[in-house]
Amino acid sequence: MKIGARIREERNRQGLDQQTLALVANVAVRSVHRVESGHPTVRLDVLTRILQALGMDLDVISRSEDGR
Repeated sequence: MKIGARIREERNRQGLDQQTLALVANVAVRSVHRVESGHPTVRLDVLTRILQALGMDLDVISRSEDGR
């Protein structure tokens, strides 16, 4: 699952709309929309704020560790 879809899923599970998530994460609503729609150029600090607001973490793994 793509990160944007996972974020949208979690936002919906928590009963938040994009505007509320943006407010809690201290980012623009446009930024939430861009992340959820899979826009290829989202700043890492914006993504991190959105993830933190949802209680999520971002894990980075080596490609050799995930079998690719």
